[in-house]
Order: sequence, then C-alpha cells, then structure tokens
Amino acid sequence: MAAKRVKRVAAGQPGFLSFKPPSDHDDLTSGRRKRVNKNKKKNWNKHSDIQDVEEFLDDVRLQERATGGLISEKSDESLFFLDVGEQRKPIQEEEKGKGKRRRSKPLRIDLILQHDSLVPAPKDILTYQQPNAKKLRRTAERLEHLAAKGKMPRRQKRLLNRRAVTAATATKKQPVANNHPDRPYYDLWGAEAKETADPYFLEQTGKKRVKRPEKLNEKPSTLPAVEVIAPGGSYNPEFFSHQALLLEAHEVEVKKLKQELRLEKQLAVNREDTATEETVFQEQVEGLLEEEEGEEPSEEDEMPVGAVPQEKKTEKQRKKERMEKIKEQQQHSLRTLTERHQQLFQLRSIQASLKQRDQTTRERQKRRRAKMEAQKSLPRRLGRLKFQASDLDVQLSDEIPGSLRTLKPEGSILKDRFKSMQKRNLIEPRERAKFKRRHKLKYTEKRAFKEIT
Repeated sequence: MAAKRVKRVAAGQPGFLSFKPPSDHDDLTSGRRKRVNKNKKKNWNKHSDIQDVEEFLDDVRLQERATGGLISEKSDESLFFLDVGEQRKPIQEEEKGKGKRRRSKPLRIDLILQHDSLVPAPKDILTYQQPNAKKLRRTAERLEHLAAKGKMPRRQKRLLNRRAVTAATATKKQPVANNHPDRPYYDLWGAEAKETADPYFLEQTGKKRVKRPEKLNEKPSTLPAVEVIAPGGSYNPEFFSHQALLLEAHEVEVKKLKQELRLEKQLAVNREDTATEETVFQEQVEGLLEEEEGEEPSEEDEMPVGAVPQEKKTEKQRKKERMEKIKEQQQHSLRTLTERHQQLFQLRSIQASLKQRDQTTRERQKRRRAKMEAQKSLPRRLGRLKFQASDLDVQLSDEIPGSLRTLKPEGSILKDRFKSMQKRNLIEPRERAKFKRRHKLKYTEKRAFKEIT
C-alpha cells in the first residue's frame, strides 16, 4: 500500500514521464469517440476544455500587474528606448566629483521588497465617509442660499445680540500703561489670574466657573450635625438635671397617651346610636302605609307658604315707584358727597388709623419671619412618611450606675446618625421594606423525626 501511494505522488509531480501513453492519445488512435451528454450541467466543466481561456486571462492579469495595462494598447515610446551607450563625464567634472560623497545605491533587499505592480490600490470607501455628511451638506447649502439673499442665520443673530448686550453691560476698563506710576503691583505667583477675554466666552469654554446661586449655599437645616445630650443623660448626673430629663421624657409619654386616647374616642361607637329591632322594622315599614283619604285640597292649600297672589299694578302705582327710586338715588349720591366733605375734617383720625395699620403689618411680618426662622430648625415633609423622633435615652434613678465599669450601653450610633440626617432634612424618613412571601412554606416531617415522636 505504501509503494502505491509513493507512485501516485510521483506521478502527480510536474515533469514526470510515464511509460503509459496518455488518455488523449488513446482517444485519437482509437476509432471510437467518447460520447458525452452535454445537456446536463454537471458535465459542462468535466468534459469542456477551457485551458486556453484560463491561460489568456492569466496573461492579461500579468500584463496589468507588471505594466499597468495591456501591452498591445501601449505606445512604442513607453515600451522601447534607444540605447546609445554610457555617456562618460568630462575629466574636469570627474575630478570635481571625487571629493564629494557618492550617492549610495539602494540595497538589493530593498529593491525586492518594493511594490512592482502598476495597478492602483482599490479605493477605501471608509476613509472618504464623514458622519452627518448629508446634514452638513444641507446646512452649508442653506447658509449659501441665505448669504446670496443677504440674510443672516438665526443662530448668528442671537450670538451677535448676546455679545452686544454683554459689551453694553460690562464696564470696560482701559489698560494702564506699564510706565504709569499708579499701576498696581502684579503678583506673578498669585492664585488669581488676569481674565481679559469675554466672560461669556470663558464660561462656555469651561475656563471660568458659572456663578453659583446663593440659595445653594444655604444649609437645609440650622441644626448641628452632632447634638450634645442634656446634662441629665450623664452616667453620674446631678439630681436636678436628671429630674428635668425625666420630666421631659414623661411629657413625651403623656403626649403619646393623649394621642392614643383621642384616637380611641374618635373610633368609639355610641350605644344609643346602635340599631335595634324596633328601629329596623320602623325603617322598613316607612313609606308603605297609605295616607288617610280626605277632602281634595283647595287652590289656597296648593299655594306655597309665604306666596302672595300677584295683582296687576296701575299706572299711578308704577309712576310712584319710579319717583321713589329716583329720589332714593339722589339721597344716596347726596349722602356720599356729604361723607367726602366730612372726611376733610377727619385727616388726623385717618392718619392715625393708617399708622396703626402699618404697625400691625410690620408686627405680622416680624412674626412671619420669626416663624420661618423657627421652621428652619424643624424637619420638613420630604416624602410619604412623617419624621418620628427617636425615644430619649434616659435611666431611672435606681438604674444610674455608680461607675463607668457598671455602665450599660444604650441606643445605637448608626440609628442616631440616621435619625440625625432625617432631622436635618438631608434624607427623607424611611421604613424597612416589607417582603411578602410569594409561596407558602411547606412543612414536612422527616422519617427520623417521626421515629422520635
């Protein structure tokens, strides 16, 4: 098997001469011609001779790579030249060139690596692409159209107007000469640098910070970050300070108790208002009993209470009403004119009333400002929940330790800081998230547990 494989490989090498005549020779010598059905597509490449076409195409590709096109289409001047031999320089020029450095020839390896194909490289479309090219082209065409009409784009108009306003509002100072005696001293190593450019330009380029609003500099609360506990909360407090702290904790608990009692009163039900069997039956029967039959109501009974039957007025009555109305209007205008004349003699009283009104307004404004200042130290409503102050950490008189060794720690530093941030309006009051179990727990008793029980 190995010898057959070696023979098969040797037969495939170029220049190998086999002892057997080729298959084409057999076809020529034999009187028969192999019949092939060329109606089928699978026999086209198998039994078609296209060697001459491939050789021609290879020759065309070679000419395009080597000469940049077909040789038959080239001119004679580009293909041939007249060799007249080597032209030697005169002796004087040769003597002059001996002192100069001869030009070094390129190395053979560089000549081999040079690109010898005259076919230009394919055009890279990605290098000519530009993002938003269509949009930029339309913008440029629109600007050219406006420039032809003598108009200015809207963005450029806004920029010129803004610059004009900035130039009008900014007070331009003339630069002081270097030799002026009143010229201020310039600190080269100072922190502040001279800004000679436009302020709007410096803000847009990021070289100058935007002016921070004063409202952002205010703290959300005036309370300190760490509040000092009352003197009664010490491990060895004084008697009166400890009693004052106990009284404060007592007032907090009393307030909570009153709130609970008020809620119970609001939710309480009065026993007198409860329904009985008699009241339920009376409500069910109401409106079902027929009214006693009586006499038919008269026209006087049908008239509503307080209604007066209308009578047709005479011409004399109408004239009298008009005269009374005109007289009443005249009296009202005369009374108004008299009051205005009397106000001239009441200037002092009016001035006193105006002063009293101004004083009342100032006091009201003062109280409002005081209330606003007091509200700065109170927690605001930032979210859904309301701030709930933590309980006071206080010990009873019999729980006060005698020394630091027997002191029991109370409270939590983390909770205290969390409540402090809520009280200073830095974060909103929150509550622990409640997780609802999606599936119920299933309890199973194992076999070992059953054996024990």
